[in-house]
Amino acid sequence: MDEVAGAIADPVRRQILVLLKDGRLAAGEIAERFAISRPAVSRHLRVLRESGLVRAELVGRQRFYSLDPEPFTGLAAWLAQFVRPSGWEHHLDALETEVYRTRRERRSGAESREEHTA
Repeated sequence: MDEVAGAIADPVRRQILVLLKDGRLAAGEIAERFAISRPAVSRHLRVLRESGLVRAELVGRQRFYSLDPEPFTGLAAWLAQFVRPSGWEHHLDALETEVYRTRRERRSGAESREEHTA
């Protein structure tokens, strides 16, 4: 998890990950989208590859990179503990509570009516 967090700490690497989420790209195609040198992009790709966030495939003389989302799961699970539920989740929880309360009241009301008629 630390390696993944370290890899995504850099804004250039985060941009590369966003580029790769829609499919694989050649290293040259990735480098063209940045105002930094190709060797610098190459170093960023190496960090992403070593962290397991991207896979590299050599096809002829070109190296293609693709996203591997699996390493994100551990980090996402850890980060989830800091996210508060949205307002909708609270509203739905309150609705669920109200539905159960109403059902319980109807059941107990029906049972007491049966006791009085028996």
